Amino acid sequence: MKYAPEGTPIRISALSNISGVEVVVANATGAHQPDPDRLFERFYRADGGRSREAGGTGLGLAIVKHLVQAQGGQVGVESGRGGSRFWVRLPVAT
Repeated sequence: MKYAPEGTPIRISALSNISGVEVVVANATGAHQPDPDRLFERFYRADGGRSREAGGTGLGLAIVKHLVQAQGGQVGVESGRGGSRFWVRLPVAT
């Protein structure tokens, strides 16, 4: 939401199947295009100037990645001109 134009809808969906669950969060990012290859790195901040005005320390998505992987899941992002689509896949508990 931080980088989406004001009033932009955020789409959240979840799909469950025999192998697990997938949760997707998607929204437009406006002119701002984050680097999808670096988004899950510790201390990476999507704003090029790394100013504190935008808030955050660059740890949120790195923490998400480690928590999801610790549960045997996967996390990723697909970005393009239309926006970003973040997904989390968690396996069924055995």
